[in-house]
Amino acid sequence: MLIIGVDTGGTFTDFIYKDKSGVRVHKALSTPDNPSRAVIQGLGHIAQQTCVGNSLERVGASIAHGSTVATNAILERKGVRTALVTNAGFEDVIEIGRQNREDLYDLHYRRPEQVIPREMRFGAPGRVTSTGEIESDLTEAEAQKVVQAVADSGAQSVAVCLLFSFLRPEHENLLGRLFREKGIPVSLSHEILAEFREYERTSTTVVNAYVSPIMTRYLTDLNRWVQGNTFRVMQSNGGSISAETAMHESVRTILSGPAGGAVGALEIGRAAGMDRLITFDMGGTSTDVCLLNRGLPMTTQSAIAGYPVKVPMIDIHTVGAGGGSIAGLDRGGAMTVGPESAGAAPGPICYGRGGTRVTVTDANLYLGRIVPDFFLGGGMALAEDAARAELERMALDMDMSPEKLASGILDIANANMERAVRVISVERGFDPRDFTLFPFGGAGGMHCAELARSLGMTRILIPANPGILSAVGMLMADVVKDYSRTIMLPAREFSPQNAKTVFREMELRGEDDLASESVARESVRHERFLDMRYKGQSHELLVPFESDFHTAFERLHEQRYGYADPGREMEVVNVRLASRGELSRPELPQLPDGEATPPANAKLGTRPAFLGGKWREATIMDRKALLSGNRFSGPAIVTEYSSTIVVPPDAECKVDKLGNLLMTLQ
Repeated sequence: MLIIGVDTGGTFTDFIYKDKSGVRVHKALSTPDNPSRAVIQGLGHIAQQTCVGNSLERVGASIAHGSTVATNAILERKGVRTALVTNAGFEDVIEIGRQNREDLYDLHYRRPEQVIPREMRFGAPGRVTSTGEIESDLTEAEAQKVVQAVADSGAQSVAVCLLFSFLRPEHENLLGRLFREKGIPVSLSHEILAEFREYERTSTTVVNAYVSPIMTRYLTDLNRWVQGNTFRVMQSNGGSISAETAMHESVRTILSGPAGGAVGALEIGRAAGMDRLITFDMGGTSTDVCLLNRGLPMTTQSAIAGYPVKVPMIDIHTVGAGGGSIAGLDRGGAMTVGPESAGAAPGPICYGRGGTRVTVTDANLYLGRIVPDFFLGGGMALAEDAARAELERMALDMDMSPEKLASGILDIANANMERAVRVISVERGFDPRDFTLFPFGGAGGMHCAELARSLGMTRILIPANPGILSAVGMLMADVVKDYSRTIMLPAREFSPQNAKTVFREMELRGEDDLASESVARESVRHERFLDMRYKGQSHELLVPFESDFHTAFERLHEQRYGYADPGREMEVVNVRLASRGELSRPELPQLPDGEATPPANAKLGTRPAFLGGKWREATIMDRKALLSGNRFSGPAIVTEYSSTIVVPPDAECKVDKLGNLLMTLQ
């Protein structure tokens, strides 16, 4: 059977595929104007390479896909014209929000404009109380008037979020039925997020309504090309869902690609005997970091472009630092790197696609840290002279040497990424020195040693094919369904019988939903969680459910905030369930054993590289020729199809059985 993982990034679209002849990888430049074009072209390449013809139609392939379509639609404000229907008098809740500022000390801070303008918000009669009683009913005639007003507004999608609909959804269901009869796509809040806090529930439902039609068009285009095959989409929670579900619940795919990387890192780390990892995914446009402490860190308190999104997702922190990050000067004359990126079009200058501004990739190339003859396995020629000329011109304007400028660009990018790692480690009670750095992405291997050193870390585990690891993770993902219910009980009243009853109801629903996704009941595993807080607090912590969940909460509270308050009353706000349908996963290929000294054909020569503050002669290593047990020291440049790895002079490397490169810094 042919299995394929696809990850669409801002610069490259990555593919990994496995058939009877083994595992192969492919990278292609993304097509931002129409992301499906790069995916379809890549799948066509795979079809030819695997001798199934010019199309994958009905060959029995299994395809797992991570997409940035939903993310980009909200970031670029390119969703569809969306309406919001809520209770009369509450139309402005989405704009009032929580009155908090993203940048506390910016005197000129202004909130981003809402994606739903005032004229597209509609109030509906009827009211459900906080106890789930219908205080005033919504008649079908009244609902028809609201639906007609929305239709007359030209809305292409609608979000319906009524007060306490998660307790009594009748009014939302009535509106949903009428909108569907009108042919208007509708997102109902009790289906998207069945929890209290109307602002977060409204925001999450609005984001879903805003991007779902875009995602539907995108996945429909792909479905036509891959029809007859199993086609799944990665979620932000580290699991996959069917393409049909992703069309209706697109908000669950916001961190689709980065989630695949976290899943792949956890599985490969475990196989290598390391399950305490800080992942570092540096691509062409951005860098994603995540702390894995023997499992995937989950959160329900995230935001995208300033809009709260309260669906469960892997806790990943993103910064605008990637290979395509553009170097420039701010108004005070200080150098900046990112967050603006050259992306895939035009891309860095050295890509030869019309780029004119120096990027991190151009700086790495100038310093000899990229070997042009082996970039993408020699399949992509680099415009080295153009990149060199522009960087030297920029250095002349700034009255400094080109080496100092290029090194400064890398130092600033590394500092941006170091701050991101500290957010998910030090600021949350973890010492990075207790973890192994796990770099991947096309640019991760070039920056991992400097990043690890700045954090005091000494161990770096670099997987095989690091440039396509997110696609690898998608092949390892289970099918996951998330459920939640607001109960708002004192913790002392949440008895074992309460827990058994409420969780079992959700588990039965999860088993039914997974069965509709072709998952056998015997392959389903449930993971239980609680949202807990001290009484009087306004935010909760996500606590894995166990018999002594009180102690578990206090332990987590002390780790996160530096203290616990024994004896203070606790509350269970929400109960959560992740129903996981376990799928068969491809086995990780293993390398044959070799001697400590790498084989002669693994050494491709030497080249000058600017490492450790001066030019040095670095050995060029061919990673695909390395064997299990091989060892070598820096300075070295390790080349492979999907990435380049820089080994500094004071580092030693060892190849393990799975082809991972374990780098140890002195």
